[in-house]
Amino acid sequence: MAQVSRSPKVYDVCIVGSGAAGGTAAKILTEGGLSVVMLEAGPALDPSEDFKEHVWPYELPHRGAGVGGHALEPENSLENEFIAPTGAWSIEGEPYSSAPGSTFRWYRSRIVGGRTNHWGRIALRFAPVDFRAKTRDGLGDDWPITYDDLAPYYDKVESYIGVFGTKENISSAPDGIFLPPPKPRCNEVLVKRYCDKLGILCIPSRMAIITRALNGRVACHYCGQCDRGCKTASNFSSSQVMIPPAQDTGRLTLITHAMAREVLMGKDGKAEGVSYIDKKSRTEKRVHAKAVMLAASACESARLLLNSKSSQFPDGLANSSGVVGRYLTDSVGSDGGGYFPQMEKVPPHNHDGIGGMHMYVPWWKFDRQNDFPRGYHIELWGGRHMPGVRMFHETCDVVEGYGVGLKQRLRKDYGTYLGFSGRGEMIPNSDTYCEIDPDSVDQWGIPTLRFHFKWSDHEIKMAKDMQETFRSIVEAAGGTYTTKTLTDGPNPYGIADGGVIIHEIGTARMGGDPKTSVLNGYCQAHDVKNLFVTDAAGFVSNPDKNPTLTIMAVSWRASEYLLGEAKKGNL
Repeated sequence: MAQVSRSPKVYDVCIVGSGAAGGTAAKILTEGGLSVVMLEAGPALDPSEDFKEHVWPYELPHRGAGVGGHALEPENSLENEFIAPTGAWSIEGEPYSSAPGSTFRWYRSRIVGGRTNHWGRIALRFAPVDFRAKTRDGLGDDWPITYDDLAPYYDKVESYIGVFGTKENISSAPDGIFLPPPKPRCNEVLVKRYCDKLGILCIPSRMAIITRALNGRVACHYCGQCDRGCKTASNFSSSQVMIPPAQDTGRLTLITHAMAREVLMGKDGKAEGVSYIDKKSRTEKRVHAKAVMLAASACESARLLLNSKSSQFPDGLANSSGVVGRYLTDSVGSDGGGYFPQMEKVPPHNHDGIGGMHMYVPWWKFDRQNDFPRGYHIELWGGRHMPGVRMFHETCDVVEGYGVGLKQRLRKDYGTYLGFSGRGEMIPNSDTYCEIDPDSVDQWGIPTLRFHFKWSDHEIKMAKDMQETFRSIVEAAGGTYTTKTLTDGPNPYGIADGGVIIHEIGTARMGGDPKTSVLNGYCQAHDVKNLFVTDAAGFVSNPDKNPTLTIMAVSWRASEYLLGEAKKGNL
């Protein structure tokens, strides 16, 4: 890499990353008249080739078990050939590490659109209280922006991408601009019946999947295969919904196979571009721009900032506060389920619908004192969806037999086990952060991340409450709760390892004080006024909502601000 190739063109903005934040920014900035170059570490995406929407298991070499059977490993089901396109917990030549005593897993997807190609598409607004949680309970920090600041951008995102749901007037789950939701499936009708008896809210879910034609996209045809990608673009992905309109302007230059390594700084203290490795030629190249926007995901953007060292920023770019990499959190996750005898009586039927839940449980105990701060929501799963690898492994573990007898037992059990996934808020703690590993580089010579992670008693008590709630619903239905969890050890009450829920946020947080935060409320770095970070790195907290909708709203707001500043000549 002795010779560096420099692009002669100076773009208005360089965006690193093409997912929820990067795709949104590209659309807003190019439609606003700016020239944008976008760096994506993976290849281009072709839905006709990369999506396995209607492929049968027998058509794949490993039948959906993943290359080398990786999808059969515990908590590794996402590494199968169906996920569109396949991401991975580990990427050859791109390691990361966990510090002694810590466990953190980092899921990455190297392709245009990133993780939006296969996210669950749960699209929940943060509530007003979520931006002022410290004011309420004294923990963590308040955001420098309010719900009212972001609400118009939630409106814009929902109106453009399409989100279904119903208006419920629940304080913990703000209503949005919704398309009609699909009807609940029989298993969801059953769960709602017993949630109602227990006083637990259960309402139509809110998902970024269109049930009516919108902006040139056709409505969902209810094949139930959303995690495999959608060739009709009926579910949201940045690759199909945000990037194409940006390209249509003629002002977006998309460079794929570009592994960003450093933000370049000028003598005037401003960012002037990005150095990246062309993964095909294994050469270093540089693009120059009047402003730089990092949108590579919370941890990847933190890595890029920490690796961008200079005499002005010896501890990493925009890190005069010392908090880049700090305040890392992931959602609290715990799963459980059980046998519902009523489901045995349901005749075989098509499990029509979206590739996900039609109903969910928003945080319903917001008006009472709990054993833990903040809250969680519950995602529902189960029923008669298409069988896949490992679907009957638990039955086979407890039932002896083979041949016809075993098949009859599996048919009897098919669809009778329903489950629940709790997703709750983690309070930032000083023991959880990411940093540059002093002893490791990736295959491109770029220093890698080392993670420190620890759940506090707050999160463990929340996981305990999740398990108790799951059991209460199953037993209220006359069923048998089959999930077994330990009360101690590394995963008490089934709490997932850090990173497993893939909601990592907070490594370059917003704030009003440059001494304790990296960005202002417009995602603009306090230290470098033409540097922006618009992914979840800027989040001050992540309540019990999946962060993607808020990432897009924040990025849309920041992009409009950047556009305005550029037109004023302030960058």
